[in-house]
Amino acid sequence: MVEEFYESFFNLPGVKQYLFTKKDRDAIEHIYKVSAGLDSIVLGEDQILGQVRDAHEFSMQLGASKKKFNKLFREAITVSKDIKTKTKISQQPLSISYIGVRFLEEKLGNLEGKNALVIGIGKMSKLTMKHLEEGKVNTIYVSNRSHGKIKEIENDYKNIVPIQYNDRYKVLNDVDMVISATASPHIIIKADEMPKIERKIYMMDIALPRDIDPDINKLENVELYDIDDLKQIHDKNDQKRKELANIGLGMINESIDEFVEWLDSTNIDPTIESLNERCDEIREDTLDYIFRKINLDNREKKIIEKMMTSALKRLIREPIINLKQTKDKGKREEYMKMVEELFEI
Repeated sequence: MVEEFYESFFNLPGVKQYLFTKKDRDAIEHIYKVSAGLDSIVLGEDQILGQVRDAHEFSMQLGASKKKFNKLFREAITVSKDIKTKTKISQQPLSISYIGVRFLEEKLGNLEGKNALVIGIGKMSKLTMKHLEEGKVNTIYVSNRSHGKIKEIENDYKNIVPIQYNDRYKVLNDVDMVISATASPHIIIKADEMPKIERKIYMMDIALPRDIDPDINKLENVELYDIDDLKQIHDKNDQKRKELANIGLGMINESIDEFVEWLDSTNIDPTIESLNERCDEIREDTLDYIFRKINLDNREKKIIEKMMTSALKRLIREPIINLKQTKDKGKREEYMKMVEELFEI
């Protein structure tokens, strides 16, 4: 068993509690759902499809994936692509960074030519800068308590202007929006330290705990939003993904039905292979007898060999077609038995 192998090879006693087993249709469905991102924490996420494809290609290189698995993975990958194309499930944004930037874009009318201040350079801040770039923001001022870390990412983003952490208040009248996402345990933008804001500015606090003093919302020309304001959008998009996932599950079940039918029919493969082997045996014996009895040149031998091969293929053509077209499992097994007895295979 695979479980015992993992436990002994990697010396991981107790690893079984982290493993699960699926069989038959459940196992097939699992491959489909994983490939489509319907088994992921974030429904419809894209990266897993590439990982499944890479795993299958690697298995083929090792010779570990044969006819049935190749068919299963090809169908799962194809249906996953169809689901993403038809439902566009991956395009329902769930990232707080993405939703926050789109929220600000709606407030501002557009992002093009606008200036932004991003405080923090963690994962959420980096995603925020990426989305701001996509919106063609003019300048992105970046401030972080550890100023040296900004230098590490300066070449990864366009239009970045690093500013000292202590100067974060000084640029507020030069920007249209502020997005703060630090890991600070306390408020880093305080209402009583705010300068007089001369024009409309939108501030988005996507940190937990909060980065921006809620009292700032009382100041003139300032609108402050936080994660609670984005949660409704996130939940709405999440519900939409669940609805689209149900459409995807319908497409998966339809494909699984076809695959299971194909898989069920593969039990005729040994019979067909034996029929072909029997024909090869008859052909070789017959040709050997003819060539011993009659003196023929190479051209004549090739003609006779071609005629013999064609005749034998015609002989087994109808039985093979009937085997493939018989959908009823019981009748197919009866027909297989009859063919095997008739051709002595």
